[in-house]
Amino acid sequence: MSRQGTLYLLPTPIAEVPAEDVLPLRTIAVARRLDYFLAEDAKTARAFLKAVGHPRPIAELRIVEIGHAPDPARCEDWLRPVAEGIDAAIVSEAGCPGVADPGAELVAHAHALQLRVVPLVGPSALLLALMASGLNGQSFRFVGYLPRDTEALARRLRELEDASRAGETQLFIETPYRNERLFAAALSTCAADTRLTVAVDLTSPDERIATRTIAQWRALPAANHPALARRAAVFALLGRARSTPGRGVR
Repeated sequence: MSRQGTLYLLPTPIAEVPAEDVLPLRTIAVARRLDYFLAEDAKTARAFLKAVGHPRPIAELRIVEIGHAPDPARCEDWLRPVAEGIDAAIVSEAGCPGVADPGAELVAHAHALQLRVVPLVGPSALLLALMASGLNGQSFRFVGYLPRDTEALARRLRELEDASRAGETQLFIETPYRNERLFAAALSTCAADTRLTVAVDLTSPDERIATRTIAQWRALPAANHPALARRAAVFALLGRARSTPGRGVR
């Protein structure tokens, strides 16, 4: 039986910092060694490979753009070189492939083809935010993006808060231009004693991470709220367990 290749999951920086500041030597070494890449966005993949000092001219590398919603019908074709013995890597626009990321579809197909899948070490905004939150890191759930509609957003926040009262930290994200709206909705919807973490621009020089109760966030002057517009952010909340019915003071 001929040797199959390996599909590496290649993390990239989540902020505009040198790759060597956030990626270990092995991750960078693999990036420099490979010639075949399955990229969420080809332009950012080329910039990353140039930044890590890939020894070959970037134009000579095979970089296939899989997009933000990979076509399942094309996954087998994209992975055929790996099945035939070529090592490859999935490259996200930022962070870890397969985590809140379209790379998961390709990874599922790789397992269906019984290919070797190797995750490499790199920054994950979700885990970094959880680490720095002071909330429960033993039991947690990432729920992705919340609804855009105002009423649906409020309902979803209440659902997450209720779920968190069992001790399960709830993590979620939003597109940068809707961060401030989400933050305001959390302050107006959640109970005063619920803790809310806001983690902004993780791993960058402008990184800011703060955990406060909703009451504490409300009491702060708006000027002291984190600047969220057009910045990458992760939110986490954990409600206080209730021994009696009721949602508490809001």
